Amino acid sequence: MQETQEHRAIRQTVRKFVEQELNPYVDAWEDAELFPAREVFKKLGELGLLGITKPTEFGGLGLDASFSVAFAEELGHCTCGALPMAIGVVTDMATPALARFGSDELRREFLAPTLAGERVCSIAVSEAGAGSDVASVTTTARRDGDDYVIDGGKMWITNGLQADWVCLLANTGDGPAHANKSLIIVPMDRPGITRAKIRKLGMWASDTAQLFFDGVRVPVRNRIGDEGRGFAMQMQQFQEERLFVAASNLVTFDRLITQTADYARERKAFGQSILDNQSVHFRLAELQTEVEALRALIYRAVALYIENKDDPQVVKLASMCKLKSGRLARELVDGCLQYWGGMGFTWDNPLARAHRDLRLGSIGGGADEVMLGIISKAMGTLPRKSRG
Repeated sequence: MQETQEHRAIRQTVRKFVEQELNPYVDAWEDAELFPAREVFKKLGELGLLGITKPTEFGGLGLDASFSVAFAEELGHCTCGALPMAIGVVTDMATPALARFGSDELRREFLAPTLAGERVCSIAVSEAGAGSDVASVTTTARRDGDDYVIDGGKMWITNGLQADWVCLLANTGDGPAHANKSLIIVPMDRPGITRAKIRKLGMWASDTAQLFFDGVRVPVRNRIGDEGRGFAMQMQQFQEERLFVAASNLVTFDRLITQTADYARERKAFGQSILDNQSVHFRLAELQTEVEALRALIYRAVALYIENKDDPQVVKLASMCKLKSGRLARELVDGCLQYWGGMGFTWDNPLARAHRDLRLGSIGGGADEVMLGIISKAMGTLPRKSRG
């Protein structure tokens, strides 16, 4: 991935935004278990940062995915994981299919104001009984004249309490599980929608909701692309999500290693600093090497995505990025926390917060085990009876 002056300009803008508009308020938003989404997204929209890869005719910048990765990386300067995740939902999780396959009418009505920061959106795929197993979703959208009538529920919906609309995956037919689903834009002010807050182990500043749909009517024209193509479009949407999540952790990993080295250098035990112990500085060196290896893998995946986003290798590499990022987060945070001693076990310690926040990386957006299945299938090593 070739870094240009334009990439560096975006990085500088994002880092300044994080330092001035996010980090000073993170502690208060964590305590409140909510951040002011409309206020934050409006400022991001005014900077043009919500539509980096989106079409210019709908308010995007029309740049390639390498700029989106630069954006995600710099969000890692945020001192909590909740805000990069919530921002990524808008930029790389709820809007890619709409931007690529939605009608012009739908993109004018929903995409353009979202990229301007005037609306908040969510991706509504997971359910209580269907998280990583997307084919098992049970929410239905029954055709009734020019409307869909939606019944069901969605679970673990980031931005769900504040969303103005959601990109919802629902069953619109009775055919095979991979061919009976559609993506539908659902305005959240429709009668029949209720929301309930979900409290979480980490990611506190980001609101997460359970959504209930009881006879909710939306126009058929709110469907993205052809009926029955929703599963395939959501699988494509997942690739952008997984690359964003992995990239957004890189600078966070760098920061946690640096903070740990700084603390271990000052902390003394048995007549020397903790950092002077070979087991400590060697371990930090190993972890930093792992971060750089992940960075190289992400850049390779993004370069291939830019060349041909429909290349099957993109799915394999994006899954590898997601898998490695989630597992490295667990290894790195646990390893670094150890060198803080008792201070690492205190609630307000940066490693303690990272421990709570980053554990989600091996679960959300497809669990590690699902990523391993995808990679095995791409390698041709998955047993035939397990192949979807």
